[in-house]
Amino acid sequence: MTHLFEGPDWTFDRIAAAYDAMAPVALDDLRLDIYPNQIEVISSEQMLDAYSSVGMPLMYQHWSFGKHFLREEYLYRKGRRGLAYELVINSNPCITYLMEENTMALQALVIAHASFGHNHFFKNNYLFRQWTNAGAILGYLEFAKRFIAQCEERHGTSAVERVLDSAHALMEQGVFRYRRPPRPSQEAQRHRAQARREHEERSFRELDRTIPRSGHGTEVKEPLRDWPGQPDMKLPEENLLYFLEKNSPVLEDWQREILRIVRVIAQYFYPQRQTKVMNEGCATFVHYHMMNALFDRGVIPEGAMLEILQNHTNVVLQPAFDDPRSQGINPYALGFEMMKDIKRICEEPTPEDADWFPALAGSGDWRAALLEAWANYRDESFILQYLSPSLIRKLRLFVLSDDADETDYEVASIHNERGYESIRSVLAANYDVASRPDIQAVDADMMGDRQLRLNHAVHEGKLLEEDSRDLVLTHIRRLWGYDVSLADIDAQTGETLDEWTADPE
Repeated sequence: MTHLFEGPDWTFDRIAAAYDAMAPVALDDLRLDIYPNQIEVISSEQMLDAYSSVGMPLMYQHWSFGKHFLREEYLYRKGRRGLAYELVINSNPCITYLMEENTMALQALVIAHASFGHNHFFKNNYLFRQWTNAGAILGYLEFAKRFIAQCEERHGTSAVERVLDSAHALMEQGVFRYRRPPRPSQEAQRHRAQARREHEERSFRELDRTIPRSGHGTEVKEPLRDWPGQPDMKLPEENLLYFLEKNSPVLEDWQREILRIVRVIAQYFYPQRQTKVMNEGCATFVHYHMMNALFDRGVIPEGAMLEILQNHTNVVLQPAFDDPRSQGINPYALGFEMMKDIKRICEEPTPEDADWFPALAGSGDWRAALLEAWANYRDESFILQYLSPSLIRKLRLFVLSDDADETDYEVASIHNERGYESIRSVLAANYDVASRPDIQAVDADMMGDRQLRLNHAVHEGKLLEEDSRDLVLTHIRRLWGYDVSLADIDAQTGETLDEWTADPE
């Protein structure tokens, strides 16, 4: 049988031929359901540029992106850091960027990984279906880039970047975690867009651009909102960017729109932060299965397959806990091993598997089992449901107890009969979004001192890091315009442990 390619050099025709050969394996054999694919080849500099702008093909300008670009470029040129072989965008069509420096074997590998594996996961996992709109994200980013460029033109780069600095500092607290974001009616959206255009036309005066700004290059504080009475702000509110966008007494309409842009982007990435193990595990399992299937059919030469296996092995490498290269659990390694283990349990279960997974063991249809898992779980629930004792032993997982009152760590659980449940629960908890700081806006007396009060729910004595806490409070105060306080509240007892206030700039 004729090989799809020979040698390391790639051409667009060879990439197209490899894609056409992969598609039946992905769609008919693995039963994947994907968005249409758009594959582009980019240079290393373009890949660095994508790195610096949070991996999106369209993005507004901000000084931090340039800073990240210079840092990544320096490390790359010095040989201290490599670049990803690909970059994939959760959009419709799904966009995959390939590095032009890749060999043809590597191009085939990453097409299978990204254009089929990640693509299927983006389209079918419930978190992405619930929280993202793949068909609208590119259009929204184009609007965001254009809108912020217009704001810089009309209000000055310094004023825009100050708002963006504060909004970026709050991105972790700028998502709806447990409920869908409010969706205004079409009439309300049209009214908001019209009001924004009218405001821009009304507020733009060329003469204003020649007037010096006060303070550190910032604008004079905007006029206060006219509050006829204490508004219903529907407190408490977990999404601080949303709360500030809707209720800040000092922000102008264009500044509120910038906050909205940043929180929409933060919400877009919210599912990805909860599915790193599953997403990469799915894509890695898919590329491994597809490349082996094509090799078995004789369309990939042996030399190329050796290169593919070498790169695959590098991706799923899991150094031991005492290895100098160890940086914790490799999500590619854990995800891939769990996908393989599900297949093993379906095909060759042990009595132990039958006890732990009675519905899965011996079912035979591992494809259906994987498709169901990829669609309906996130990292935390996936580990709780599918991490088997067999895999815990294989990976030699154990739990360390870190008691602040003790000078040494204690090995609390190991990979044995007594430790399986504990190891699985502790590992799953590391991927639970509920373990992140829970900070909510709880009160703002708009008819009084206008002080904004925030509560931080303290779980198991975990307090906020002091420097980050103070910096974020300063950014919130900038956007709110008045005093801001943060209280540490014990989540169990409701007791106030301490209280902090934001220092004025």
